[in-house]
Amino acid sequence: MLVLLPPSEGKAASGRGAPLKPEALSLPALAGARATVLDELVELCRGDEEKARDVLGLSEGLRDEVAKNAGLRTAGTRPAGEIYTGVLYDALGLATLDASARRRARKSLLVFSGLWGAVRIGDLIPSYRCSMGVRLPGLGALGAYWRAPMASALPEAAGSGLVLDLRSSAYAAAWRPQGEVAGRTATVRVLHSQIVDGVERRSVVSHFNKATKGRIVRSLLEGGVAPKGPGELVEALRDLGYAVESEAPGKPGKAWALDVVVTEIH
Repeated sequence: MLVLLPPSEGKAASGRGAPLKPEALSLPALAGARATVLDELVELCRGDEEKARDVLGLSEGLRDEVAKNAGLRTAGTRPAGEIYTGVLYDALGLATLDASARRRARKSLLVFSGLWGAVRIGDLIPSYRCSMGVRLPGLGALGAYWRAPMASALPEAAGSGLVLDLRSSAYAAAWRPQGEVAGRTATVRVLHSQIVDGVERRSVVSHFNKATKGRIVRSLLEGGVAPKGPGELVEALRDLGYAVESEAPGKPGKAWALDVVVTEIH
């Protein structure tokens, strides 16, 4: 099983580990594209600070992120699973998983990134600020830039098993599973169900959507669940206590759509 995750906007500080070794990152087929984005980002942030802030969409309070990006090549590193923070990662709680679940996480979790394309949670990276929605002056929109490198690298990473896609739309734009890979891919939406005046109403709540996705991944990792396809995933999630509605693709080359329906927000 390969689980596709979005990163977090907020990130922990860079670690005290050795500086970045790009050749040591997972998915080596992305190495050339990573080097290009890194060069562009560092050059941007070593230049005009105000221009860099504008390009990266940073507020005055995030001015220090420009200097952080300028020093990416010499900054200390830590595992990506420690760099990414925020609602989804708090709910996932990688640090509190038992040893077996952590091994499964290192093997199955893939985090998408505007800077790195995608990394595994054990990859050593510095803290950075560069979302997939950024348009770097020399490259344009990163979501579009990454499509060709991802189309080459990701099918191999997906292997022959289930692909569980929990990415937000900005990161999903960088790679959309095609062909038979799409047929064994499941996308997940979390819906909050409420009864209002006797009528059920459903809505997507961003914060809770992320937290629920984090809990789903944690449940699968802790339970050692390894569904081979979307149909088995639906049954596994129901066995774990989730209310799941599924829609199989109407034609080849399309992903399954899963709705996880919840009645409480926490």
